[in-house]
Amino acid sequence: MTTTKSAQFPNEAGTPARRRDQADPSKDAVPDDWIRSAGVARQSPRREPAIRRLKEAAKSMLPAPVFLSMLHHKCIGRYPNLLRPTTFNEKILQKSLRPDPWFVELTDKLTVRAYVARKLGEKHVIPLICAPDVFTQEVFDALPNSFVMKANHGSSYVEVVRDKSATSFEALQELANYWLSLDFYKIARERHYRHIKPRIFFEKLLLDESGKIPADFKLHCFGGRSGQPVIYILVIADRFGADTRGDVYDVDWNHLDIAIGYYKRSPVPAPRPENLNAIVDAAVRLCEDFDYVRVDLYAPDNHVYFGELTFTPGAGVLPFTPDSIDYEWGKLVPETFCR
Repeated sequence: MTTTKSAQFPNEAGTPARRRDQADPSKDAVPDDWIRSAGVARQSPRREPAIRRLKEAAKSMLPAPVFLSMLHHKCIGRYPNLLRPTTFNEKILQKSLRPDPWFVELTDKLTVRAYVARKLGEKHVIPLICAPDVFTQEVFDALPNSFVMKANHGSSYVEVVRDKSATSFEALQELANYWLSLDFYKIARERHYRHIKPRIFFEKLLLDESGKIPADFKLHCFGGRSGQPVIYILVIADRFGADTRGDVYDVDWNHLDIAIGYYKRSPVPAPRPENLNAIVDAAVRLCEDFDYVRVDLYAPDNHVYFGELTFTPGAGVLPFTPDSIDYEWGKLVPETFCR
């Protein structure tokens, strides 16, 4: 296993918990009302009153720094310092405004596959069924009985299909067309999303030996360029179920007293994965070109599959419990990340 290190944080369990009834487990820490404030719905179109449409139109005219400062205050409880960022969220906000040129290719969930294949090998890339220019009845008919439909240009555009006979082409086409109509940039002004051409694609459905969808391993990797990254692992269990949990571990699988976003922590830690070393090693290899990146992986039955690379997680409005972690993680983000 590649050697990594983890910083130590004090326990501050008494920090007040933020509202969890606003959560959408499919995206870190972005509450539903915040998504609505950006004029974007999650899964299906909604009819908005005329007054709301006017408000959203007015918000869309705000300069990006003003818009982001308002959202940061809404979700974090304080206005950010975008000129001299010190917290994790402030540095992510600043990077959203000034993304590196390669963020587009590596954030696009289709084009990033080639990068990962070069770094890790094809066996770590989820098998692609197809990425049609147009989703037609013929494409639907050719799909296997189970699959996952995704869009490449944003977050949470995921539809799990376990049994094709339980859905229809028309239902999936409506959802696909809706996703394609959305401008993900409008949610939080993450500028690299503006240059990703929206596409629909279909991947193999990953299931473990028990037939369950595997947990998401979201590895926050700090200082990858140094060769000795600091890594913390957020594990999202039962993402599509009724008891979604989010737990933070260090690379030695110590269960940390930290909550990220609106995920509930598990009362007891999950068993240490048998392939934890392989999971961490994959993240180390994928983060070595970056000052900070979140590497998402799946690890069913001792395999390791790539999910996505995220350079601006939570869009810079990611609540932490305790709040001091926002400052501690900010220290871990190299100053070169913000240049």
